[in-house]
Amino acid sequence: MLTIRSVNISKKTGTVKTAVPSIELDACGVKTDAHSGSWHRQVSLLGEEAYDTMQLDPKEFPFGSFAENITTTGTPATDVPDLKHCRIGDRFRCGDVLLEVTQIGKKCHGPGCPIHIKAGHCVMPKEGIFARVLSGGTLQAGDKLEYESKTYQIHIITLSNRAYEGIYEDRSGPELERLVTSFCEQHQWPVAVTRTVLPDDPKRLEKLLKEAITNEVDMVFTTGGTGLGPSDITAGVVKPLLDREIPGLMEYIRITYGKDNPKALLSHSLAGVAGKTLIFTLPGSVRAVGEYFSEISRSLTHMVYMVMELDVH
Repeated sequence: MLTIRSVNISKKTGTVKTAVPSIELDACGVKTDAHSGSWHRQVSLLGEEAYDTMQLDPKEFPFGSFAENITTTGTPATDVPDLKHCRIGDRFRCGDVLLEVTQIGKKCHGPGCPIHIKAGHCVMPKEGIFARVLSGGTLQAGDKLEYESKTYQIHIITLSNRAYEGIYEDRSGPELERLVTSFCEQHQWPVAVTRTVLPDDPKRLEKLLKEAITNEVDMVFTTGGTGLGPSDITAGVVKPLLDREIPGLMEYIRITYGKDNPKALLSHSLAGVAGKTLIFTLPGSVRAVGEYFSEISRSLTHMVYMVMELDVH
């Protein structure tokens, strides 16, 4: 739980903010604040701990000196020791107000910045947290911000009649789970993986995919059913559900591995977005799963942030 120490506004960007009794937030951010608008950095937060580590004179550097809208104190959670360790997608709730973290730190304006001139340097590039308003309301000093960590929801679906019937063990699904989990751990993303084995049944696959899209599961990976046989139904089910396809990704993978293995060119793999869900259809072999995910992972973070409508580069 975080406690708000001060709420602050400014009329111009790149200047210090002044403490006020309360701030009102709407879909554009903090009303009357210079940073209000239709973008992802509507509200800025900075921990009181940043002031403490710099050993600043509170009379010379009151809260708001680093242009933060909200100055906090406290520990968000046991696994998040202070504000600067929050992650993109995490949320803060106080009554009707709901904020979503959209950026950690920012580029400093440099020596010409009034904040830089006054303080000698700026802590916002490393310690500042930026958020957008998902639900508005009023905040004031003394209010409590409840921290909600984002957990990435991943669903892995194996398509195979024989694996479903227990004739052989599904190996590509567990391997994909291992790769996805490792990727999330490397990026410090809390993750929850669901794994399902289905027969090559288009109706059952469609039902499961529609449930994932409705529930805004972050990513769905399918493995199997991307060949040319009559039971290879995956792409035919997935493609009509996509709002936007990402053709270049799978074409690149097919060409890259097809140079040495022409059979790789026959894979009917797909990548795309349905609602808020990224969907990837991969071949059914363990080797192919590794090859495909190694290429997908190179741009996966950026894809996730684009779906979240974040201009993070």
